[in-house]
Amino acid sequence: MPDDTITRRAVPGQSGGQRPQATREVERYLLPAVDIYETDEGLTIVADLPGVEKHNLDVRVEDDVLTIRGQISHPQRANPAYAEYDLLNYFRQFHLNEEVDQEKIQAETKHGVLTLHVPKSERTKPKRIEVEVKQ
Repeated sequence: MPDDTITRRAVPGQSGGQRPQATREVERYLLPAVDIYETDEGLTIVADLPGVEKHNLDVRVEDDVLTIRGQISHPQRANPAYAEYDLLNYFRQFHLNEEVDQEKIQAETKHGVLTLHVPKSERTKPKRIEVEVKQ
């Protein structure tokens, strides 16, 4: 399991060249399992995000980076005296190039599976060129 986690240090109020503050909040994430399929029309990305509801899912494209964030929400009925594991949130990023049309990305989720449809831009789609026969 440690291979699938990312530890990020968030420093509230930190900017550019300032020295980090003494208090840091450590966030841990799981990398969701992802399948990527390529077709003539574009890419289909299927990510497993069990336990993430639609309102806790954040999918965005910013600076050519596709980011998937999923927050686990579970009711805690009592304070456990001992816990084998913690439920962690999901985080994954993909760098996009100019071959995809970022404006037309579509997303849908069903039963904890996120499906993203990332279409290719028109200029990168395969085109058939007709050949004329001259005599």
